[in-house]
Amino acid sequence: MNPLTTSRNGASWPALCAILCASIYLSGCSSFSDWRSSWTRSAPPSVPSDRFLLPPAGTDVIGIVQIASARQQDTLSDIARRYDLGYEEIVAANPGVDPWLPGEGTQVVLPTQFVLPDAPREGLVLNLAAMRLFYYPGHAADEPPRVITHPIGIGREGWQTPQGTSHITEKIEQPAWTVPASIRREHAEKGDPLPPVVPPGPDNPLGEFAMRLSLPSYLIHGTNQPWGVGIRVSHGCVRLYPEDIASLFPEVPSGTRVTIVNQPYVAGWRNEQLYLEAHPPLAEDAKRWGKSLKPLQQAVATKAPGPDAVNWDKAKKVADEARGIPVPVSPDSPDLAAILNAAPQVPSNPPWAMADNREEQQIQ
Repeated sequence: MNPLTTSRNGASWPALCAILCASIYLSGCSSFSDWRSSWTRSAPPSVPSDRFLLPPAGTDVIGIVQIASARQQDTLSDIARRYDLGYEEIVAANPGVDPWLPGEGTQVVLPTQFVLPDAPREGLVLNLAAMRLFYYPGHAADEPPRVITHPIGIGREGWQTPQGTSHITEKIEQPAWTVPASIRREHAEKGDPLPPVVPPGPDNPLGEFAMRLSLPSYLIHGTNQPWGVGIRVSHGCVRLYPEDIASLFPEVPSGTRVTIVNQPYVAGWRNEQLYLEAHPPLAEDAKRWGKSLKPLQQAVATKAPGPDAVNWDKAKKVADEARGIPVPVSPDSPDLAAILNAAPQVPSNPPWAMADNREEQQIQ
């Protein structure tokens, strides 16, 4: 099992706390899915749900929600990685499902539909609350624009990943990790001293690729602990699955703009319906906001032409449940149950999950 020990808000499960403490040493800093014009049931996709044609102006939602039937040996984190989802994403989308033993035949909701962040569609855009990255690559005049999205791990409470605009200053293959003095002090106080530099290799928390930001000391990088993708566990850097950084690294040129936002509530349009995607606010925001509805109202107001364009009771319900699934909140729009009922059934172990397939072949 993957030692997933930290929740979105930085809380730890006592039974796994020791594993997380040990792992902090390592917490340093083709084909495209068809963009579908509706949420009606369709055939299972034939490629991973991470690359899409960018929808036309006025449309803000990409992808579709899908349903996978778990196998006896699956955990939610296994299925999440195969569909390029983070741990918190898949857990939030499946309340009441045991993340370690969902069970043979359990219907697992895959939140593979996304409202694009309220930010310029340029370069890299990271939404901390959603723990997700969106990349808008350049394209030739005769090519359609695209968007690539991946889950990310971000800084834990007290080591927050900073918001703002920066750019990629350096791209490094096989990076060495120069351990910041603050992290060395933290570990020394716990009786767990760290070396000044961790060389490239399997023990390096930066993985095989890293992209340095113009924000001092911050990187977007891979990891040797994939379980940390989709949770708050780093000292502020942004981590991706090894396969995602390997794919993204050659596509992102130095100088690329990086916009980091924190939007737990993201609204957008699709097929003349206003959608709302809601995630739990980060712990520090939840403490500051309390029960205020202002952040939700502000997010929806950025897209709604007026108060009558929104079913506010439904919007509040979507925000309270915070399942990370885009739900239309226009008056008389379908509810989440209708969306899930229309979601296509897909395999829990799709053909592109080659690592899983190789492991199974070796076992057999």
